[in-house]
Amino acid sequence: MPARETEKRVRELMDQAVEQGSTAGILLCVRQNGREILYVEAGWANMERKIPIRQDTIFRLYSMTKPITAAAAMILMEQGRLDLGENVSEYLPEFERAYIETENGRRAAEPVMVHQLLQMTSGLGYGSLESSADRKALEYLESCMAGAEAGHPVSTREFAEGIAGLPLLFAPGASWKYGFSADVLGAVIEAASGMPFGKFLEENIFTPLGMKDTGFWVPQEKQNRLASVYETGEDGNLRLYTGNHLMISNTMEAPPAFESGGAGLVSTVGDYARFAQMLMNRGTFEGHRILKPETARFLTSGGLTASQQQAFEMWRGLEGYSYSHFMRVMTWPERASLIGYKGEYGWDGWLGCYFANIPVRGMTILVMQQKKEAGTGSLIRRLRNVILSDLPET
Repeated sequence: MPARETEKRVRELMDQAVEQGSTAGILLCVRQNGREILYVEAGWANMERKIPIRQDTIFRLYSMTKPITAAAAMILMEQGRLDLGENVSEYLPEFERAYIETENGRRAAEPVMVHQLLQMTSGLGYGSLESSADRKALEYLESCMAGAEAGHPVSTREFAEGIAGLPLLFAPGASWKYGFSADVLGAVIEAASGMPFGKFLEENIFTPLGMKDTGFWVPQEKQNRLASVYETGEDGNLRLYTGNHLMISNTMEAPPAFESGGAGLVSTVGDYARFAQMLMNRGTFEGHRILKPETARFLTSGGLTASQQQAFEMWRGLEGYSYSHFMRVMTWPERASLIGYKGEYGWDGWLGCYFANIPVRGMTILVMQQKKEAGTGSLIRRLRNVILSDLPET
């Protein structure tokens, strides 16, 4: 089907989402074989001021930060400065006291290993009301957020040290749980590299790739390009959301003490496309090599054990995927609830940013929006299905 027909279908879906209040604004970019073949934008970066969403709009990535953190770990791994099979305590000694709570009190846990952070099999959660250990993680997060709002923020290293003092949800490697593993890995990267996490990313990923609008904060001269965040109100209509989440400042107006490896980055669609293309190119982009080919292959493949996979599959919407290195990896396309291909990988974020690399099609799909708790929802699946069924394979 001609690309203009695909663009028409995509635009109709996106315009409808804006009109119905599913999102305030959204843009989509599709690249294939190293070039952009489809770009569509709809709606507003700021509804109140009628600022349209644009190609240079800056978005809070939230969990789409995680693949970048994983890539940073791979750089140190291939330099011989980070051993994924080593205990986390070799880099963060506080993790020597890892433990699990039982009915009979505390029980020392097996050491958490670095690769278990990358697989989310470390036993660290994000904090909830599900169990005593979950509640303690939630209480710790809330205390850190309160401290930050009072002018006493924790650093990347300090946050990880506090996490080390919390009970694990399960023995390391025994199951899978989405959580603070990427934030702890950010502190591990600091320890292994000997420099602040953000500086390491800047020197080794952002500057070489020309990702000029990616970082942990948005300077004043760029603030007019930062999209506003929206949520669905009790009346069913969109309303401005100004809260902070996971210790990430909504305004992003100052360099944070806590550089979150799990959720802290902002970026543009063009910047993230450069990172995604580097992965597609097995580690290189426009003459700059970030990762060696074998390292890039390792980063973008892998999966979980049977028991870990069982826990992962409790997460609805990721049918057909396994998980590795902070990314979903399509392993069983026949089980998927969308058109997918074996070996595709990517991730999404809390505010609806989304990326997928599909090597067999030479294709990258990127979606950017700022809608609270958007993630990979129905709109993303419908857009994907239109794109992958309409556009030619090469």
